[in-house]
Amino acid sequence: MSKFLNAYTALTPTSPRSDVAQVLQSITNALPLQIDDAKRADLIQTIIDDLIAAKPNGNSSKKSRLSSKDAAPALQAVKSLGKNPAGSEVIASAANLSALLSLARAHKDDQEASNEAIRCVANAMLLVDQARTTFIEKQVGGGDFALDLLEKSAVPERIFLASRLLFLSTVSMMFAGDFIRSLVEAKPPGHPANIMEIIGGKLDVLTRGILTGTRFAREAMTDLLKFTFNLLLHYPKLVDDSNKNETKVMGDCWSDRLDGILPYLLRTFNTLPPSFPAPLTAPMTHVIHSLITIPVSPSLRNAWFPPNSTSRGSPVPSSSKPSSTSSDVPPKASRSSSSSSSQSNSPTSSGPSKDPKPGAFDRAWSALSAGRRSLSHSRSSSPHASSNPVDVLLRAYDLLDVSLNHYMPGTLEPDDGAVREKCRSETDQSLDDVMTPLAVLITKICQADETSRVRMRAWILPDDLDRTSPLEGRADLLGRLLRLLASVHHAKLKNAVGELLYAVCDSDASTLASYVGYGNVAGFLFNKGIMSAPPPPGGPSSSGASAPTTTASGVPINPITGIAEKPAPPIEMSDEEKEREAEKLFVLFDRLEKSGALPKESNPIRKAIQEGKLG
Repeated sequence: MSKFLNAYTALTPTSPRSDVAQVLQSITNALPLQIDDAKRADLIQTIIDDLIAAKPNGNSSKKSRLSSKDAAPALQAVKSLGKNPAGSEVIASAANLSALLSLARAHKDDQEASNEAIRCVANAMLLVDQARTTFIEKQVGGGDFALDLLEKSAVPERIFLASRLLFLSTVSMMFAGDFIRSLVEAKPPGHPANIMEIIGGKLDVLTRGILTGTRFAREAMTDLLKFTFNLLLHYPKLVDDSNKNETKVMGDCWSDRLDGILPYLLRTFNTLPPSFPAPLTAPMTHVIHSLITIPVSPSLRNAWFPPNSTSRGSPVPSSSKPSSTSSDVPPKASRSSSSSSSQSNSPTSSGPSKDPKPGAFDRAWSALSAGRRSLSHSRSSSPHASSNPVDVLLRAYDLLDVSLNHYMPGTLEPDDGAVREKCRSETDQSLDDVMTPLAVLITKICQADETSRVRMRAWILPDDLDRTSPLEGRADLLGRLLRLLASVHHAKLKNAVGELLYAVCDSDASTLASYVGYGNVAGFLFNKGIMSAPPPPGGPSSSGASAPTTTASGVPINPITGIAEKPAPPIEMSDEEKEREAEKLFVLFDRLEKSGALPKESNPIRKAIQEGKLG
C-alpha cells in the first residue's frame, strides 16, 4: 500500500530525471484501491511541497526532489491522486489551493503545467463543497485569479478552466453572495472590464471556435454559460429588496446591470451550428437556460425583437408564397422537419402540392453560414450590431420542430420506450430535461409579445389546417405537441407544452379548445383549475384573431375533437320498412304509457296523432 509513497520519498535532488518520471507515471497510473487514504494524503502533500520548492523564480531554500521541468507530470500525479475524495480533502485546504494557484502563475510559460495546476483546484472544488468557499476567500484569492484568467485567455482550453472555476465558486448564493455581487458590480455596465462584456466577448470567441472545430470550444462555452446562468439566477435575488422573507424563484426579479448579456446570448443562440445526432445539446441547451432567466422588459424589448427583424412583422398566411426578401411564417419543412401544418401539406391531402420551400434544416444551415460571416469580423466591431437580425422565435420554433421530429418521428407516441432510450443514449438526459427549457422559452416570448403569438399560431395552427383526420394523430409538430399532452413519462414537458399552446391561444381556454378540440386539452385545463368545459369564444381574442368554428371551406368543426364534422349519411329505407319502424315505435311508446312510466301528454306518438301529423 505504501510502495508509491516509499518510491517517491526515496528520490533525491540528484536522482536521474528518468527515475523521477517513472515514479510519477506509476503514481498517475495507480488504481484507486492501490493507495490507502492516509498514504494518499501524505503523498499529495509531499509532492506539492516539492513543487513549491522547485517553483521557477522561487525563494525557497528547501531542496526539492523535482525540477521545474518535472512540474507537469508531478501535477498530473497530484490530479490523479485528487480524484479520490480523501485526496481532494488535502488539496482543498487554503494553503494547498494557494500553492496550486501560485504554481499556475509561476508556470505561465509552461501551459501544460499551468493547466494541470488549475485542474487540480477545479477537481477539488467539484468533490469538496467547502473548497468552493475557501477558494474565494481573501487569503486564497481564487476569485480574482479566475476572473483575471477568464479576461486574459483567448485559448478555449484556458477559457474552459477559468469558467469551470467561476462556475463552481458561484453555485451557492448563500456562500458566494458577496463574490457574485463583486463580480457584477466591480465595473459599470458597458465598461470593457464589466463581467457581462467579458463573458460576451468570450462567447464570440468560442462561437468562432465551434464553427471552425477548435478543440475544447464546446466544452469551454458550456461551462462559461453555466457560470453565466449562476450570475443571472442569483444576482437579481441578492439585490432585490421587495420582500426579504419571500422565497424568490427564477424570473421573479431582475437587475438592469445584467442587461448587457442579452445581445451576446441571442447572437450565440442564432449562430451556433446544428449538432448531430441529437439536434439539441450543450452548449445550445445552456444558452436556452440563460435566456429563460431574462425578462422581456421594455428596456430589453429591442434586443429581444430587433426593429429590423422579421419578428416584428405580420405573419404571411400559410397558403401564400413567401416574399423573396422576408417572411414571417417559417416555410414548410422539406427535409427532416415535419411541421407541415397546412392542409395542402398534410399526409391526408389530395390537393395540388405547393412550390417546394426550404425547411427548418435548411434555415439552420443558412444561419450557420450567416454566423460564419458575421463572426469573421474582428472583436473591435460592435457586439450589438449585426447585418443578420436575430429572429429568436423562428430559431426556437425550428429547434422545437426538428428536435421533436428527431425523438418522435412520424406518429410515434411520446411514451414509447424508444423515445426515452434514444434521448438517454444521445444526451445522457431525459426528454423532459432536454426539451422543457426550449418550450418554456417560446412560451415566455409568446406571453410577452402579441406579434409573436400571432406568428406562432400561424405556424402551428394555420387557417387552412387539415381537419379531416384527428389532430393528435398528425405526423407534424402540432400532432406531437398534442400527443405530449397525454404523456405519462414526460410530466414536465407535458405541462410546458400545454402552457405553450395556451400562450399561443392568448391564454384563453375557450380559444385553445376551439383550435385543437376540448378533448385534447381537457386534462391540461383541469390541472390549471378550469374544471368544466369552457364556453365557446364570444368574439375575437386579445390579438384580434377569432377562434375557428368552421374550416376554411365552411365545414363545422367538432368542438370536442377539433376535426371537421362529417355529415351523417342519408338512411335509405323503403316505404314498407318505414311503416314497420313506425309501428315498432308506436307499440314501444304505448307500452311505456300503459305502464305509467310515460305520461299521456309526453307521448310523442299520441301528440303527433292529435296534431294531425300522422295519418
